[in-house]
Amino acid sequence: MAEAGAGTAGKARTRASIVECAAQILHEQGAGAVTTRAVAQAAGMQAPTIYRFFEDKDALLDAVAEHVFATYVAEKATVAGEGDPIVDLRAGWDTHLGFGLANASLFGLLTDPSRAPSPAAAAGMEVLRARVHRIAAIGRLRVPEQRAVELIHAAGTGVLLTLLATPPERRDHGLADAMYESVTRAILTDVPALPADDAAAAAIAFRAVAPKLPMLTGAERALLSEWLDRADADPATATG
Repeated sequence: MAEAGAGTAGKARTRASIVECAAQILHEQGAGAVTTRAVAQAAGMQAPTIYRFFEDKDALLDAVAEHVFATYVAEKATVAGEGDPIVDLRAGWDTHLGFGLANASLFGLLTDPSRAPSPAAAAGMEVLRARVHRIAAIGRLRVPEQRAVELIHAAGTGVLLTLLATPPERRDHGLADAMYESVTRAILTDVPALPADDAAAAAIAFRAVAPKLPMLTGAERALLSEWLDRADADPATATG
């Protein structure tokens, strides 16, 4: 059993070394430079060794993308949920933008629709949902939470793809600020909403905290959530 454990640990270390070397090549030279020969040379092993762990180059690139982005998402998650939710949302936007610009090839892999969905990318979306949920809970969200998440995600992805498609010396970095301001104007209220001021924002805030109300039964929470979902979907309510 000890030998088996040591063998498993050794294989895990070898695989991690391959992924880390490939990640460095990807970051420094782009996806085209991530060849079996180049990765094997960087990892100090024979090229056939890589095929014991990865079926082909695409499988290796998928593992690299997952490794790097999972590390980034874990770091984001540790700082989420602290302080002012509005400030936290802006910090997350800036961090995501910086990550994408610093990891152009990796970002290209993560946004490639032909590749399988990334678990790390899904985890990143959960971090964003948590940030948006905190904003809803303080009465600052004027649209349903899912709508806000999708708007922020679409805007962030679009800005990054636009900037990455532009030569660095010609990039308009004010574009990201303008896009963020446009999105936040669409999804945020100016101040925490009162029922008489903005019925939709108040309903969204109540929807965020309703599942945690201890005085309600499970059936009552489900019914209340259904009513609030209807309020979110009602155009007349949404416009106040």
